[in-house]
Amino acid sequence: MVSMKKINLKTKMNSLLIIMLAGLFGTGCSKSHNTPIPTTPPPITTDTTGTYKDPAQYGTPYTGVPVTKDIIMYEVNMQTYTPANFQGVISRLDSIKALGINVIWLMPTYPIGVLKAVGSPYAVKDYNGVNANFGTLTDLRNLVALAHSRNMAVIFDWVADHTSWDNAWIANKSWYKQDGSGNIISPPNTNFTDVAALNYNSTAMRTAMIRAMKYWVLTANMDGFRCDYADAIPDDFWTQAIDTLNNIKNHKLIFLAEGTNGSEITDGFQMGYAFSFYSTIKGVFAGTQSPSSIFTTNNAEIASLPSHGIKLRYITNHDDASSDGSTITEYNGKQGALAAFVIAAYLDGVPLIYDSQEVGYPNAINFFTNVPVDYTANPDMVAAYKQIIAFRSAHEAIKTGTLAVYNDANIIAFEKTSGTDDVLVLINATNNTVNYSVPAALQNTTWINGFTNANITFSNQLTIQPYGYIVLKKN
Repeated sequence: MVSMKKINLKTKMNSLLIIMLAGLFGTGCSKSHNTPIPTTPPPITTDTTGTYKDPAQYGTPYTGVPVTKDIIMYEVNMQTYTPANFQGVISRLDSIKALGINVIWLMPTYPIGVLKAVGSPYAVKDYNGVNANFGTLTDLRNLVALAHSRNMAVIFDWVADHTSWDNAWIANKSWYKQDGSGNIISPPNTNFTDVAALNYNSTAMRTAMIRAMKYWVLTANMDGFRCDYADAIPDDFWTQAIDTLNNIKNHKLIFLAEGTNGSEITDGFQMGYAFSFYSTIKGVFAGTQSPSSIFTTNNAEIASLPSHGIKLRYITNHDDASSDGSTITEYNGKQGALAAFVIAAYLDGVPLIYDSQEVGYPNAINFFTNVPVDYTANPDMVAAYKQIIAFRSAHEAIKTGTLAVYNDANIIAFEKTSGTDDVLVLINATNNTVNYSVPAALQNTTWINGFTNANITFSNQLTIQPYGYIVLKKN
């Protein structure tokens, strides 16, 4: 199924950027940082009999990949860093870790196409290459190794639906979809004119795709993949690819699908996107949907997944920050953005932070271009994000607990329990002070504020400030 969200975004990007040159990324190559890196191994080759050989395992595979329920993911758009390259990310690793992050998702680091291009990093020119504007393979390996040394896994953004028009694969015409006249075409039912659609009826193309994915696991110790536009790819390919990759020795891998189909979990992904949940959160904070709609959407998304599947919950990402603007705009200020994140982080999923979100960057970010972000801004927001994440990480109830909902016309209220771990969350998603009528089941019960450790005993009413959020644990 085609993602209309992504198509609409691409429409905006094309109209804004069709006259731009492709090479707009930050310049300069970084040097190795702290840890010396061995010589780059040769690329995948075939021997004289034409038999494929895997690349040699580089370095030591990372053993600290978190289980899915414990993931706190951070999306890295290198274009927001100064310098806008691998070294810029390396300089931010300690700050990213300090948020409580244990998985970094790197947006595409491949060379991007020039032919018919609009500058999109998702127009992959070489699946086995590194964008020279970001640095070298050695620099990328160094980034991954330094993230691992800080107990953070790293996953790669993977584009399986299409390539740039100047990708070397284009010489294999049968690897691409064609029209009735035999011309290679862009992805059907989209306006992705800067890319050529891959043909999953081609066994050779499928094999090359899986080998390219395997290359990064072995050559750079990547810990998995966020798979772009996953709904457009046949289920049997994902099953084939994920089964193959999971058989690589000594690697535990993460698979995140940018998709909405529960079948992707059956195919082998652990996580899928929460498109509906994002739309509902926006609607609640805009005043166009009721607080109870959060729970309706949550239940529907969870019901759509096999029991072991989990939704990735977010209040923005690279697509949404580009098309919908800053979280400060979407959620009516800093306090609203934090309240929205509490919902995303605490209600039946795993949370994502898109870089710049934690410092309240005030503008839209066009991820086709370099948009430097001041990562020293709004330290109060950074501190609040740390609190929210730390509390989540410390409480199994939030991750896997049984959900109890207290429906209210004004307040999002829910409790989660796992054994003796009991957490209560109250959120005011409006710009008004609300006198919350405490449910009878909670009256005269005593709790501890999860952020201040102050005790609170409920009477029959509680005043909650505009965009206020109260997180409590059982005394």
